[in-house]
Amino acid sequence: MAENKGSAGRKSGMDVDTGLVRELAELLAETGLTEIEVEDGDRKVRVARGGMTAAPMAYSAPAPAAAPAPAAAPAEPVAAQDDPAGALKSPMVGTAYLAAEPGADPFVKVGDSVKQGDTLLIVEAMKVMNPITADKSGTIKAILVENAQPVEFDQPLIVIA
Repeated sequence: MAENKGSAGRKSGMDVDTGLVRELAELLAETGLTEIEVEDGDRKVRVARGGMTAAPMAYSAPAPAAAPAPAAAPAEPVAAQDDPAGALKSPMVGTAYLAAEPGADPFVKVGDSVKQGDTLLIVEAMKVMNPITADKSGTIKAILVENAQPVEFDQPLIVIA
């Protein structure tokens, strides 16, 4: 079975991109997250710290029924309390950066006026820097994350009023 590497391995029942698994594991180490999951079509790859280092899942159909949403909520009580109405939320899991590079001035500060489309912060996900832009014009009322803080999907980041 060791002969089934490369393109021949794709014909077997399981095709694991070990490079992706390694990147996800590095992202866990960098961000301090305990688990990360990516989905590509019918396949999911989940990497978690602790008892398991990587758990590829071939089909995602049973996962939504088995995924206990209430179990995840108690792990982040601070995020639930800091969820002001109308807050701009993270579109992905990653690391939030408030400035373009270490030592640089932050993109925005509380009290700054911004226009729709202005860059507010960056979320790094899988070594890709993703600018998070203002969804509306207004004044920065609160910045709910710290520089280099790991963020979850749909976590409130900034309040614009």
